[in-house]
Amino acid sequence: MTSWTVARGALRDLRRAIVAFALAVGAVAALYTVFYPTIGAAKFEVMLDAMPGVAEVMGLDAMLSAGGYVGATVYSLLDVLLVLVFGISTGARLIAGDEESGVLELDLAAPVPRARVFGERLAVLWLGVAVLVASVTTVLLLMSWGLDLGLAPANVAAASTGMLAYCGAVGTVAFGVGAATGRRALGIGAAAGLAVLAFLFNYLGPLVPAQWMVEVSPFSWYIADDPVLTGFDWDGLGMLAALAGVAALGGWWRFRRRDLMV
Repeated sequence: MTSWTVARGALRDLRRAIVAFALAVGAVAALYTVFYPTIGAAKFEVMLDAMPGVAEVMGLDAMLSAGGYVGATVYSLLDVLLVLVFGISTGARLIAGDEESGVLELDLAAPVPRARVFGERLAVLWLGVAVLVASVTTVLLLMSWGLDLGLAPANVAAASTGMLAYCGAVGTVAFGVGAATGRRALGIGAAAGLAVLAFLFNYLGPLVPAQWMVEVSPFSWYIADDPVLTGFDWDGLGMLAALAGVAALGGWWRFRRRDLMV
């Protein structure tokens, strides 16, 4: 088989899902962002004054600026959730889902090393997540220009890089667990459980207080330093890269030893 044949086949199967999710996340980013000029910082300040303690702990006071608003809505709420859903479902499908349906046998029965099947399908996961994140980034930059929000392009790029690293890493957990077990449900369960705990730890840690919750939360590695306002958080990105690496290596270690009956 020629180079990237496995990846091309997987992309062909996922093309509709990628396009649909890319349109959805772009639309959500636009809908969130277009409200900011209408509501304005003054109205947000009145709303936040009504819940002073909670607003400060949750970081909602950052919404007084356009960058803080985009970080607290687009990058922390529905858009990142949609990208996570894509990453987790796709990660679990690319090995375990296709193994359960019998599609994986077509690749493994061909004269192609198992390492290429694993590596090219993992690359497809990250490419799909990157397309979704690119959609969010493009919409935000266009909205910032059209609505005069003043978002710094470098900081938007930093936040989008964090979203890519976070959603790609959690998706890789689904991919790795699915490859290690051959069970799509286990891949989804492990990654979804990690995502839920990461979100809860990030917001419960300051309330308890328990700083260790924030420090071990992958969601905190991604968003805690408000990259839309402050730029790249290299330590956080490094931790997310390490998580993805461990998940991928663990999945590969087990996948290459499993009897797939082909």
